[in-house]
Amino acid sequence: MAGHVNMMDDCLILNLPPATLRSALRLLVSQGSVTQQPFVKHVRAKFFENPPSFTTPEELFPGHDIVAPACLEYLAQTRCIFSCKLAKESLPYLEHFIQAIPQANARWTENSKLTAVLAKFDGDVIQAVQALKESRPEPSPKLLSSLNSLLGIFKVCEWYCESAQPPLTFPFTRSRRQVCDVMDILFARDASAFNNAKQATIAIPTRAAGGHVVGTFSLGPFEMPRLFNGLWQVSSPSWGSGGAREQETALAQAVSFGMTAADMADHYGDAELIYGDFRNRLTPEIRDKVYAATKWCIFSPVPTPIPPSFVLDAVRERCRRLGGRVELLQFHWQNYEDKEYLPILTELLRISKSHPELVSSIGLCNFDAEHVAESCEYLIAKTGAVGIVSNQVQFSLVDARPLRKMVSVCEKYGLKLLTYGSFCGGFLSERWLHQPAPAVYLESHQLTPSQRKYFDMIQTWGTWTTFQSLLSCLFPIADKHKVSISNIATRWVLQQPTVGAVIVGTRLGVSDHIEDNLRVFGFSLDNDDMQNINAVALGPGGEKVSALFDKLGDCGNEYRKIH
Repeated sequence: MAGHVNMMDDCLILNLPPATLRSALRLLVSQGSVTQQPFVKHVRAKFFENPPSFTTPEELFPGHDIVAPACLEYLAQTRCIFSCKLAKESLPYLEHFIQAIPQANARWTENSKLTAVLAKFDGDVIQAVQALKESRPEPSPKLLSSLNSLLGIFKVCEWYCESAQPPLTFPFTRSRRQVCDVMDILFARDASAFNNAKQATIAIPTRAAGGHVVGTFSLGPFEMPRLFNGLWQVSSPSWGSGGAREQETALAQAVSFGMTAADMADHYGDAELIYGDFRNRLTPEIRDKVYAATKWCIFSPVPTPIPPSFVLDAVRERCRRLGGRVELLQFHWQNYEDKEYLPILTELLRISKSHPELVSSIGLCNFDAEHVAESCEYLIAKTGAVGIVSNQVQFSLVDARPLRKMVSVCEKYGLKLLTYGSFCGGFLSERWLHQPAPAVYLESHQLTPSQRKYFDMIQTWGTWTTFQSLLSCLFPIADKHKVSISNIATRWVLQQPTVGAVIVGTRLGVSDHIEDNLRVFGFSLDNDDMQNINAVALGPGGEKVSALFDKLGDCGNEYRKIH
């Protein structure tokens, strides 16, 4: 009965506008693996039955600075291929597009629509190669040939850009770096020839006078800023795509203002590569004060018993991608029923002492209070000390679950909280005050994946009406301190017990809110401010926190319910 569709449903499918149909599909696949897996399986089967054709270079690039419909259609088809987990199959399509640029004598100018399309394609290659990494393919001669061919086409395109009159900016620095990285992972000996170019030192601009001094806190052996740059948004072009040059400029600007720490992960696309390349091109006196906090996330079963080499190899992999030491390695473990995470944490702490050139400090990511305490007690018993220094969790005015248990556990064992989601994807801002609720899955509302996630969190915390009450409460407090609602939301989190830093999502090379974010260090919320905010955000006696805790469980458990 797989082909059977209710007649009225079939009528809907045939007649719904495309935007509404896509909205319905997004809603269906968001329900979990029961709907998501058949959807992807069906799309994969259709591509195998009828693979897309290769559009000619002249159709892709019919003239200077022209974005042709055939070009957009070709890119859309290619995105579908790697997005339905056919990463290897997408490589010839990616190569063909790059190859078509010199073949069609394509030209583009700065800030043109074609430049934006090429920047987004750069992000597409990063996503496709990330999907390839995560699929863990066998390092076959055929795959080696495909990746070598792709790198060769990058080189041809770079030569074309350099020899053009006037010269063109090579648009694929990020994606080439990502391909070099997967070559390092799968074919280390064959990758060295492509990944050894020395680049110019990056200059850090002089910070404008009159800015706020960034607050700091102690984390392991370092004094780190209380605002981290969060690099998860580079994992997808859905947030916009910045080129390598624009990203370097944005990071240099952040460092100049004292935002010297960044949070990333092994699965955030090319985030580690971006930050490692940037940091290693700084002068030594600056580089030594720029910190990397990354993650090692284990979502699948691991070999048992855990060999020490398994852990050391994972640490070295993070260091290789960053081109240097990891100041904070945050460990995420998906399945609490498998207790192998306890000896892994012990080995990570041992490595931080035996190999300080690789990693300085160990933290946790999205552990709940029960398993933070379990980990700390285990480490005390095994090593004589807690050892770990932090836990990264979601913490905001609409998700204050850490106040329920996590804060007291962190106080007991001396851990700092690094918090994300503190802006609720930008919903905690003036932009949404007195506005109707967005239609989450409609393209016309142009919500990012992050905003869809945090809108769902708002709906779990309360209603859109109660959220408007929260914004209305924050607005006069923001006016009183001459700052933004986002500043108030951030400051509230920073003033909670055990919070070390708030991680601010950074759309590198796309948008910049550094100076506004730094205003959180120019004021403090007084007792009246905190009481007024808590009355709305937490509810009487913290009833909203308790209700959210009952619905979602403790910190991080919402991710473990996704199958």
